[in-house]
Amino acid sequence: MARKRFGIFLPPHHVPVGQNPTYSLQRDVQLVQTLDQMGYDEAWFGEHHSCGVEPLGDPLMFIAHCAQVTKHIKLGAGVLSLPYHNPFLVADRVVLLDHLTRGRAMLGVGPGALATDALMLGIDPKDTRAALETDVEVLMHLLRSDEPISIKTDRYELVDARLQLDSFSDPHLEVATAAIVSPSGPRLVGKHGLGMISIGATMSQDGFDALKMHWDVVEERAQEFGQTVDRSGWRLVGPMHIADTRDQAIKDVAYGIDAWFDYLQHTAAAPQLGVLGENTKERIEFVIESGMGVIGTVDDAIQKIEQLEEQSNGGFGAYLMFAHNWAPWEQTLHHYHLFANHVIPQFKGTTKRLKANEAWTRSVREPLAARQWDAINSWTAQHAEERAQATGGKVVTAQA
Repeated sequence: MARKRFGIFLPPHHVPVGQNPTYSLQRDVQLVQTLDQMGYDEAWFGEHHSCGVEPLGDPLMFIAHCAQVTKHIKLGAGVLSLPYHNPFLVADRVVLLDHLTRGRAMLGVGPGALATDALMLGIDPKDTRAALETDVEVLMHLLRSDEPISIKTDRYELVDARLQLDSFSDPHLEVATAAIVSPSGPRLVGKHGLGMISIGATMSQDGFDALKMHWDVVEERAQEFGQTVDRSGWRLVGPMHIADTRDQAIKDVAYGIDAWFDYLQHTAAAPQLGVLGENTKERIEFVIESGMGVIGTVDDAIQKIEQLEEQSNGGFGAYLMFAHNWAPWEQTLHHYHLFANHVIPQFKGTTKRLKANEAWTRSVREPLAARQWDAINSWTAQHAEERAQATGGKVVTAQA
């Protein structure tokens, strides 16, 4: 089994509204630094412009900042709402970011999850998926080809446009598209040979159905356009909170799960991320019983990832935890510690030799221990004899 990658998908959700935004953003940076130290592979950051809860308006700027205070973790725009931008300027900026981060930057693109964002930009949400198909075509041409491109749409015009800077990564930084319940993301993945972030992988039963559909669409489109697609670029996203016991996990999330649900149910115009429940108990039960996420223990987390492995019908490359503030800060950090220390090794296989070596040493412990005592007693007796001969005294055999 290929080693899986692990990380977070951080919109971020700072609920309830009214928290210090400067401190909240700094805590997001601190979380990324902590995950870097714990050995997580990836962190993805969203782009949102409304609702007062997800205050990252520019994930590329956030990546540039986080890259300066981390060492190893890869950092992705998850996702940049491409129809809100001129794709030439996006391509130009991400190539620069590719150099500044020495290849640690990744670009996720999507149509935009919040209808209120599109509304403020004068874009009808019903048009964003068609716009995304056009914009990804332009973006990938700019990243992959030296030939100029000219195009005129309702939102921008390019005239003999080409990038002036070659990529740092070969052939360019990784590009992935978001997929929730519609086939728009998988269509682009197959057509252009991109990565895919299945944000709706565990959100509901509909999400599970979509998960089954996602890769079928990818392979069908890849065959149509002669592209090669790789499951290692497929990332599944789902929420989790684990603790030392299930009871403790439930107690932890009672702190903030209501505000998170209230945001998705009553503020964010994103029905594709539908959740159910009117009080704390109902919402916790919904997360657990619907399969949307995990509120439990290390074993529950392992079981969920194994379930998704089977559900994907062939495997996937990375699991990203949908970051949230269900639990207090200290308990949230303990969750990530437990996941890093006990869940990740199960799927990376990095403890196989340690476990095998321990089992082997246990199997030979008793005979080796007896030989060790024989050796100790022999040398002790020899030492006593040498001392006696040197002093002319009586030989006394000491016990080790």
